[in-house]
Amino acid sequence: MKHSADWQDIPVRDWQGQALDCAACPHAALRAGGGCEPGRSCMQDAYARRIDRFFRQHPKLATPHLAHPYFEVRAIAARHADVFHLPALMADPDETVRLQVALRLPQRLLGRLREDPHREVRIRVAQRLTEAELPTMLRDPDYEVRATVARRLPEALLPLLLHDSDLQVRLVVAHRVAMPALWRLVDDAAPEVRRVAAERLPAPLLEPLAHDRDWLVRHTAAARAVGAVLERLLLDPEPEVAARARERAAELRGGPAEGERRHG
Repeated sequence: MKHSADWQDIPVRDWQGQALDCAACPHAALRAGGGCEPGRSCMQDAYARRIDRFFRQHPKLATPHLAHPYFEVRAIAARHADVFHLPALMADPDETVRLQVALRLPQRLLGRLREDPHREVRIRVAQRLTEAELPTMLRDPDYEVRATVARRLPEALLPLLLHDSDLQVRLVVAHRVAMPALWRLVDDAAPEVRRVAAERLPAPLLEPLAHDRDWLVRHTAAARAVGAVLERLLLDPEPEVAARARERAAELRGGPAEGERRHG
C-alpha cells in the first residue's frame, strides 16, 4: 500500500485557518508554471515546511515578505532574504524571527542582540560572536548561554567562570581550563567537577582528591595516581577504589593486578 507523503497529511489552510485562495495570492502566476503547489509549496500556508519549500524555490521573493503578518513567513523569509534588509527584524515581536536574524546578521550588528529577551536568540549570538566580544556575555542570566560562551572563550579567560553558579557551566570550564587554574577545581562543591579535575590534573597533584568525600572522585584519582597518593588509595575504605588503585599499581609495574594473577 502506498502511503501519502508527510506534507499531504497536514490540512491545507492559510495562516489564519481559512481555505487557501490562490486567486488572491500575489504570486498566483507562479502556479501555472509549477512554481508553487497548494499543499506542498506555498507561502500562504500555515505549515512551515510548505512555506520553506516556496522560498527555497524562489529566494528572490523572500525580501518583500519580511513584513508579513505571519511570524513563520517572516522567519523563513529571513533565511533567504538579502542580508541588508535583516536589521529591520532585530526588534521583531517573535523570537523565532529574531533567531533567524541572529544566524545571519553581520558581526558589526550581531552584538545588538546580546540582551535579547529570549535565551535561544542569545545562544545563537554566543555561538557567532567573535572571541573578542564573547566576554560581554559572561554574566548572561541563562546558564546555557554562559555554557556556550565557556565552550568558545579563549583559554586565558576561562578562570572568570570557575565559580559560575551553574554546574553545567563549570563542567565545560573544567574540561577546558589549564593549569594553574585547573588546580582550583579540587575544592569545587560538585563531585562531577572534581572528577573532571581528577581526570586532568598532573598525577603528582592528585593528593587532595585522594581524600575526597566522594568515592567516585577517589576512584578516578586512583586510575592516575602515583607515589604516596597511590599508596594512600591502596588503603581506601571503599573496595572499588582500593581495587582500582591495585590495578594502577600493577600497570605501573608492567604486570597484571593481584586478582588477575590469582585467576589467570
